[in-house]
Amino acid sequence: MSDFQNVAVQKKANVYFSGQVTSRTVKFSDGSEKTLGIMLPGEYEFGTGRPELMEIQSGSLQWSLTGEDNWAEVSGGQSFHVPGDSRFTVRVAEICDYVCSFLNEETEN
Repeated sequence: MSDFQNVAVQKKANVYFSGQVTSRTVKFSDGSEKTLGIMLPGEYEFGTGRPELMEIQSGSLQWSLTGEDNWAEVSGGQSFHVPGDSRFTVRVAEICDYVCSFLNEETEN
């Protein structure tokens, strides 16, 4: 889906790493949330309480759960899942446009 219908968008931007990563929160009528964002080239570590689905719209990055040695490459049109209560690191090779969906435990599988 290229458009989201019947949503509320939080005006205030989420700004991380001195502006290298920014996003806006989108809230849906069913209570679910997504963020729409941009990551500039660099390496960033994030923490999450809930499982996440990261959909890369354009650009490319590598990602790994923090402390693990295996890195997966993801580019525009691809996605990856991050488990809840974890930390993960991304190495952004080129500007990434992304959608992050916050999942419930039962929707993770």
